[in-house]
Amino acid sequence: MTAPIYPWTEDAWQQLVARRENLPQALLIHGPKGIGKLDLALRFAQLILCETAGAKSPCDKCDGCRWFLAGQHPDFRLVQPEVLAPAPELDEDAKPASKTAKPSHEIKVDQVRELADFLNIGSHRGKRRLALFHPAETMNANAANSLLKSLEDPASGACFIMVSNNPKGLLPTVRSRCISVPLAIPEAAASKAWLRSQDVSEADDWLAFAGGAPLLAKDYSESDRGERIAQLTKILRQGPAGRDLLLNWPVPDREQIEILAEVLQKWAYDQAFRAATGSGRYFNFKGTGRPAAVSKSRDWVGFAREASRYRVAARHPLNPKLFAADLIGRMPGD
Repeated sequence: MTAPIYPWTEDAWQQLVARRENLPQALLIHGPKGIGKLDLALRFAQLILCETAGAKSPCDKCDGCRWFLAGQHPDFRLVQPEVLAPAPELDEDAKPASKTAKPSHEIKVDQVRELADFLNIGSHRGKRRLALFHPAETMNANAANSLLKSLEDPASGACFIMVSNNPKGLLPTVRSRCISVPLAIPEAAASKAWLRSQDVSEADDWLAFAGGAPLLAKDYSESDRGERIAQLTKILRQGPAGRDLLLNWPVPDREQIEILAEVLQKWAYDQAFRAATGSGRYFNFKGTGRPAAVSKSRDWVGFAREASRYRVAARHPLNPKLFAADLIGRMPGD
């Protein structure tokens, strides 16, 4: 199925369509997570490779579109961390695989180097050769430097599409060689209307927790991650009594630590917001008691920054239970 265009990405789509016949060597589509950047990039990549003359949208019928949708187009490569790649299909007769390292969260240098032959041969279908990086900021330093060489001396007919949640995480020299296509958080009314059309329950609450990103809000509402977030939020609403419950919260793996750190980070920022303004940003505090004292707001901001660092550290080997206890122990007191 062709990647969708959402109401709030329509203007960006029209800008990209206008560039179809005069592509730069690299595009950087960037903005907050959960607003449809990857869908926009994939749809544009399909349009570039669509073989229907004059099409303003992918036709889904030509050979180019069919191969693209099947993930088999010879002139397209999607470069992303191993952790985002689809799980391989298992052969029922195959022997169980030996234990291996966990999938990487980075785009590695070998993935970039493997593009060399692809970029420097002629197009199979007489059109462009496209390499789409997502999320581009996950390239490690060696991968980014290897890519920079291709950007400095681009192969004829090759085009790079970078999709980034955090363009500041890219090398400045990489950014400077890309045409920027920024996407912003959509207006709340448009996001809520779309979420209602998708039958998302508690849409307002999930949209707030997602920082206004509608696709992220929908994902939270439908996933196991969202269920864990809802459970943790219920505990935090109990006030001081919730701290003991948090210490006994099961954290069997790194993913659960990351969820805990995300919830505590956003809760901490909201405690500071409430102290200063009387209302939160990520949570609905109606009926949950008085806000923290203004004098505590700085403590909560400091803890939110600690939780942010813990979210990053959660990807590395650790003792989940001790890690969680240390994070919870740093929460400001009443």
